[in-house]
Amino acid sequence: MLLAGDIGGTKTVLALYNQEHGPREPLFKEQYPSQQYDSLEAVVSAYLHAHNWPISHAAFGVAGPVVEGRAEITNLPWIIERSRLAARFALKDVHLLNDLEAVSTAVPILTEEDVFTLNAGRPDPHGAIAVIAPGTGLGEGFLVWDVNAYRAYPCEGGHTDFAPVGETQQALLAYLQNRLDHVSYERVCSGIGIPNLYGFLRDSGRFEEPSGLAERLMLADDKTPLIVESAQSEGTPICVATLELFIDILAREAGNLALKILATGGVFLGGGIPPRILTELRQSNFIDAFVSKGRFHDLLENVPVKVICRKDTAILGVAYDGLRMMAGAISRVPDLWPSATRE
Repeated sequence: MLLAGDIGGTKTVLALYNQEHGPREPLFKEQYPSQQYDSLEAVVSAYLHAHNWPISHAAFGVAGPVVEGRAEITNLPWIIERSRLAARFALKDVHLLNDLEAVSTAVPILTEEDVFTLNAGRPDPHGAIAVIAPGTGLGEGFLVWDVNAYRAYPCEGGHTDFAPVGETQQALLAYLQNRLDHVSYERVCSGIGIPNLYGFLRDSGRFEEPSGLAERLMLADDKTPLIVESAQSEGTPICVATLELFIDILAREAGNLALKILATGGVFLGGGIPPRILTELRQSNFIDAFVSKGRFHDLLENVPVKVICRKDTAILGVAYDGLRMMAGAISRVPDLWPSATRE
């Protein structure tokens, strides 16, 4: 039996899997409030007490960098170590994956029902694949073909320097440089970045802020959902403009990532935001901005672009990784559960 987990600052999801059912069919899945536990070991103990099945392996996707089998969770005072977990629960092996590595690992087994296609393109069956995931922050990852299967890698591309395109984005960069020590893509293309875009459009005088909205934003712990909702349901001009600016920046950074790794296998938009703004992505100039790379316009026009709509993609990737670990098949045998998206 495999124990798989998706570990975040707010919630921890644990589930049991076996080879027979594969990564899409957990036998038991539970969600725990991370802040109420002092360690991952405590959560795992609670889970195994409720579901008394013998486990031989474990794999965990964690919201933080993994270095030499050790991870510190962003926004959670946990330290997770492979060796400590293996010893505590008498496991044969434990894998730790960065959360974007987990999402990327799931890409080869996503089905057409799991994604929405923005650009069909002409995918290279063994071409590199890019993953860009705006959620609370901006995660980026990629996959490369390794002998007989794709292998996923994390990166910290979301923290690279923001490169503005056009007068508005150039003014945005100048605005943020007066407020931040470093303006990365995460500062303008994520859940924490959307309020920065809104503040720029308001403070620069480009749009007026309705008084009622200003009051609601002052009271909101998280301003991003309110801004997005006001754009979608109320058509508030400053919020619509904020969302349009966000989409343009996301498209251009997705194109940047596609060029950096030559993602002829496709670009996948993950994270919590793209599925929530699917209508706006479809109706916007996203693909025009994505392919707007001068001499490489034609190359990017052939790159498929898809939105990951499946909510549990991270733990799907963790389970896929863990089951292949159990089979001794990390990247050296054909996929055990082939995907409709790759056929």
